[in-house]
Order: sequence, then C-alpha cells, then structure tokens
Amino acid sequence: MPEPITPEAVRQQLRGVKYPGFSRDIVSFGLVKEVAVENGAISLRMELTTTDPHIPAQIEEQVRERLSGLPGVARVDVAIATAGTAAGRTREAAPSPVRHIIAVASGKGGVGKSTVAANLAIALQKEGAPAVGLCDCDIYGPSIPLMLGTQESPRVTPEQRLVPIERFGLRVMSMGLLLDTNQPAVLRGPLVTRYTQEFLRNVDWGDLDVLVLDLPPGTGDIQLTIVQTVRLSGAVVVTTPQEVALIDARKAVGMFEKVNVPLLGVLENMSYFLCPNDQNRYDIFGSGGGRREAERIGVPFLGEIPLEIAIRESGDLGAPIVLAEPDRPSSQAFRAAAKKILDSLSAS
Repeated sequence: MPEPITPEAVRQQLRGVKYPGFSRDIVSFGLVKEVAVENGAISLRMELTTTDPHIPAQIEEQVRERLSGLPGVARVDVAIATAGTAAGRTREAAPSPVRHIIAVASGKGGVGKSTVAANLAIALQKEGAPAVGLCDCDIYGPSIPLMLGTQESPRVTPEQRLVPIERFGLRVMSMGLLLDTNQPAVLRGPLVTRYTQEFLRNVDWGDLDVLVLDLPPGTGDIQLTIVQTVRLSGAVVVTTPQEVALIDARKAVGMFEKVNVPLLGVLENMSYFLCPNDQNRYDIFGSGGGRREAERIGVPFLGEIPLEIAIRESGDLGAPIVLAEPDRPSSQAFRAAAKKILDSLSAS
C-alpha cells in the first residue's frame, strides 16, 4: 500500500514545474498558494500575474502531468487565478506619469549590460527624451553608482517614498545607494522580490519620458517580479558576438516572448577592437553574431558597440562615454541605438 501523499510531497513534485520562459520553478516563485490532499484528491490554488492565456494553460498541463502519475492519486484539481480576476494581482502600466519603461537585459553576465544601460540612458536624453530615469535592478551586484560616479543616498519623503538621486540629468535608484560601498546584499528570494517592487512602486520617479531598468543577468526572481509588477514598453537584449553569449541571449529573448514583452531589439557589445596604433579592426569575440541573431528572431538590430579602452576608463571614473567623449565611435553607436529605440516607442 503506497504511503499517503502529503502537501509537502506535492510541493516537492511541483518544484519540477518551471515557469514558462524562466529557469526557476513555480514553488520557488511563490505562485503555489495552497495545497490540500484528501482521500487521494489533490487540490491546488495558484496565483499568476499574466495577461497571456497560454501561460496558465501550460503550467496547469505540467502540474497535472507531474501529479497524476503519483501512486494513490485519484484526482487533481487546479485553480489558477490570473491578472484581471478577483484573486489575481493586476500588472500595472508604467507608474504614472512614467510614459515608457524599458528593460536592458542579458542572458549571461560579463557582456557589459550595465555599461550599456548607463550609456543608453544618457543617449536617450541626447536623442529627444529629456526626462530619463535609470533603475539598477541588480540587487546583488549593483554597479550603476560606480558607473555614474555617485554614492549619494536617496531622500525619503514624509509619505515614506524614496526620492531618486539626480546625476547627469538622470534620476537614479540603486541598491548600491542604500548600502555602504563594500557591504554585500545578503538577501533571500522573498526580500529580493520586495526590494525590486519597492524600486518600481515606491520610488517617486516623477514625470519621466523613459525609465530604463538595468536587469541582472539570467531569467530568475527579479525578472519575473518586474514583468509581474509593471507593464514594460519593451526590452533590449545585450549580447557579444560569440556563440556562448548568443546561447544565453536566446534564453533572455525567449523569456520576454513568453511573458508578452515586446523586443525593441538586440544590441551587440564588444563587437570589435579598432587598434589605435594601426587602425586595423580586430574581431576579438567573433563577428556579426548579434546581427544574425536579430535577423533570425525578426527583431531590430540596434547596432555594434566597439570594444574601447575609453569605455572602461569612463565607467571606472563615473562618467559614461556618451558624455565624456561624445565623438567616439562607441558614443555615436549608443546614440544611434537610442534613436532606434525612441522611434520604436513612438510607433507603438
């Protein structure tokens, strides 16, 4: 006679069910709210925040497949509340009066995503979006304060709302501004989710044309929290030309497609090195990978950012290259990408 099934055993089984487009399971994401077992019948209640009807259906199919084969299970009842129902949380549009929120994302670390986010935010200002915010959503490894050369602490209003600092005309928020320089953010998943939501909902961003979100690499808790908390106008996926980066970039693309976030395009960083001595171009990480990937998935290719020593130096000094040396090829490439992004946003 099989051992009686317990709610904990059910939850363990459900850890094998991944949220579509993400690497984390539905239990870790906190989507499973109630589990009951009685006389071989399993009852589940889940809450999702998505407007895509295919996602609940995919999850339910996987849940039934995981649980129906357990010894002694006679029936599986699944109740899923989604956005727009009484039990579901609604995903907000851009926090008024923020007109557009765009995510800068990558499938893996080390591709220069934060450098891209900081310079894109400046470039968006230069190309016609005067009011721009930059939110560093990498809770564990915030680097935007260093790249913008600031450790100024945000103010708190009497209503307990955070006021972003201002730097180079940008309104900026980062976990790095709330911690001492060398203090690590030692946080479990639920607290990471809470901080992310605070940055999106409880920061007084004011009147913005564009809010740029610098996402951590990967497809985990923070990414899902963001797409469930605010309505993104679109996402920019950053990659480098080599295949190992493109493999992970495809995962980021797939994640945004699963949650119905428009892709504004692929931006290739560290595309080539132009030697200052002989002016020869060296394709250190390969050539054309980002462009081919953009063509393959049918989204705009936003451009090639060259590998320049000045980009690293300006980031270390806290002055983005677009501001520090506006005539450099990298600065011009950032501005060209920002123009394409603004054109896409105005057409949407």
